[in-house]
Amino acid sequence: MSLSPREMLARLIAFPSVSTTSNLDIIHFARDWLKGAGIESHLVPSPAGDKANLYATIGPQVEGGIVLSGHTDVVPVEGQEWTSDPWILTERDGRLYGRGTTDMKGFDALILALVPDMVRAGLKRPIHIALSYDEELACRGAPSMVRAMGAAIPMPAAVIVGEPTRHAVVTGHKASVQLRTEVTGYAIHSSRIDQGVSAIANAARLVVWLDDAMEQNRQRAETASPFEPPYTTLHCGVMQGGSAANIVASSAWFYTDIRAIPTESPWDYVERYKEYVATTVIPGMQAVVPGTGVAVEVVSDVPGLRPEPRGTAEHLMRRLTGDNGTHVVAYGTEAGLFQQNGWSTVVCGPGDIAQAHQPDEYIEVSEFEAGERLLRRLIADLAA
Repeated sequence: MSLSPREMLARLIAFPSVSTTSNLDIIHFARDWLKGAGIESHLVPSPAGDKANLYATIGPQVEGGIVLSGHTDVVPVEGQEWTSDPWILTERDGRLYGRGTTDMKGFDALILALVPDMVRAGLKRPIHIALSYDEELACRGAPSMVRAMGAAIPMPAAVIVGEPTRHAVVTGHKASVQLRTEVTGYAIHSSRIDQGVSAIANAARLVVWLDDAMEQNRQRAETASPFEPPYTTLHCGVMQGGSAANIVASSAWFYTDIRAIPTESPWDYVERYKEYVATTVIPGMQAVVPGTGVAVEVVSDVPGLRPEPRGTAEHLMRRLTGDNGTHVVAYGTEAGLFQQNGWSTVVCGPGDIAQAHQPDEYIEVSEFEAGERLLRRLIADLAA
């Protein structure tokens, strides 16, 4: 039983595990690979049963182990111009191309390829492998896996979430909440708009409120903040409404994400937004037509990653990487979910986040090889 890291990456890239489809093929491959090495794994299925998380332990069932965390889902390739097949690993000019090479099947491949080495090393402290589904859909899959692991494995010393950081030790990222706002208006011919309630106009009013709140944050941002941008953001990414140009829209909806810096809570913004909806927007709508209104639904809640003074995960990865800088990122990861469980956590992995989700996504061969060397140092550390 042997696959080089590059061969393993080619296997994983060949699974088109886009978040909108099942990931069971790649999860079953990982399960069978671990079984071939004599390692029992545990699946945590999604509510519908069409997806699953996987976790497994290599080494003794003792405290002080390390969790290596990766996600198996990738974003779609539709609408992107690729110069090679996104589902076939292709090497050009010192780069390995394919969907997920950076985000984040490169890290997953390194973990799985080195499983035989982990087994042979005679680990004195365990390595716990954690592979999730739907990270790209607001980290929907990981919470059930973290709960299951919390009930099943001895307390680990550290969690390494291998998102692409070029092996910088990232100790903080923003928290995020995603909202779906649905506006119910009253349809009528546009020539008598005075008797109707436009769902689109009221949705636009709400989007402007969100944008104005972000502008206020930008103006008072702390320039010394390590985050880019250095303030809480409120963003509308998808919006839809109406049925015809000459009909007052009876319905409209949009999605918003709120990404908060550590000194603020996204929930404070949610409450302010709901208050504006309840006290300003809805009364104006219902003064024209009773029964119109606005519904705000929380779609996801991804906790931030907080820097940990004297954290064991940070100490370990600084020692293994030699990185002593201070690094935070604006994007979200599953790290905050592990940290909420009481486990010391950092984000550190091969590749550059700038390549994530892009056409012709790639990981540099040098980064991939650096990731292998780092994991081999970790294995040796746990075997010492």
